[in-house]
Amino acid sequence: MATTKKVLHVVALLLAQCVVTCVQKDVSGIDPKFSAPISNVTVPVGREGVMTCTVHDLHKYKVAWLRVDTQTILTIETLVITKSERVSITHTEQRIWQLRIKDIQESDKGWYMCQINTDPMKSQMGYLDVVVPPDILDHQTSQDLTVPEGFNVTLTCTASGVPDPTILWKRAGEKPLPLLLPGDDLFAGSKLVTAHEGSVLNIFNIQRDNAGAYHCIASNGVSPTVSKRILVTVDFAPIVRVPARQYTAEIGQNVTLECFVESHPDPVTYWMRGKGELILPGSTEVKHFAEHVYKVSMHTQIHLQRNSDFGIYKCVAKNGLGISEDAIKIQKRISKITIQDDPPTIVLDERHEKKLGKTVSQKNQFRELVLLAKNSVDSGANGRHPATAVILLMVLLSWMISS
Repeated sequence: MATTKKVLHVVALLLAQCVVTCVQKDVSGIDPKFSAPISNVTVPVGREGVMTCTVHDLHKYKVAWLRVDTQTILTIETLVITKSERVSITHTEQRIWQLRIKDIQESDKGWYMCQINTDPMKSQMGYLDVVVPPDILDHQTSQDLTVPEGFNVTLTCTASGVPDPTILWKRAGEKPLPLLLPGDDLFAGSKLVTAHEGSVLNIFNIQRDNAGAYHCIASNGVSPTVSKRILVTVDFAPIVRVPARQYTAEIGQNVTLECFVESHPDPVTYWMRGKGELILPGSTEVKHFAEHVYKVSMHTQIHLQRNSDFGIYKCVAKNGLGISEDAIKIQKRISKITIQDDPPTIVLDERHEKKLGKTVSQKNQFRELVLLAKNSVDSGANGRHPATAVILLMVLLSWMISS
């Protein structure tokens, strides 16, 4: 019986409220209206979304917010009906009613209705769009890799987001991308571009200068833009270069040989003499890793103490992909003509002393020719008897050849 009385009491209050409202409408003749349409709102996920409904001449009528797709009542006047703690309502002078949703989620996307409880009911709708910043999906994106020179490489990058992200490829340091464009001949070689759009980047016949960091950049207009760095390492056989291929020196001098090596992976480097003698003492090696390549500077000092120290020296480098070398020649300096008494010998090139040496049996005759030629040359230099000097020099040369 008590319950029935309570229900009747509530119904009576509602009827009374309706009478008051109707009377007010009849007396004032003013009907509440919307002052402006509800603007559609785009909100990044995690932010606060605010939808605004503006009315005038509301008087004793009430404003309610509803979720259209689920027909869920969210608020009535200042009262929050939904159980979600993320929803709240604010108003200004009974004119501006704002539905606020904190920590926006993708599921909040949809149509929302602002409603005035007139008869018939008045309403208008606005759309809440939820956007999601890009996120690169690591398990579907290429990882760091190492490939031999000349191989074809495919890099992939996958990203999620709302709207769908655009993928852009770039190299570190704004280096050009070796990219085969649509319609290009595969065997004509790759073209160089600074950026490439698409989830896949193909590099055909990769070369050592293509090694380095590649950046997959995902963007969809929603901050922040994200990127992933993929390191591509290219293995290749050593390259050996010597700045000077020949030195000329004398016994007793020191010669420093220099050699530069580039390789990946890290090479084994050493010096050799002749056909296979390994040189250990006096060698120095400076190695550093730059531009994803091992760069080695090698120096060794050769002490020329005997004739056997002259000859061919080799700079050698090798790794798992091959071996390379370059040669340097140290030759003995050609000496001036010298005369020995017992027996006299002309030494034109001490490297071939046995081959070119000349023993003179008539020592005095030879010395006289030499002195006479010298005096004639000196006289020719002073402007006297130049022809005689030339003739004597020819005779001396002829004598040397016939001896």
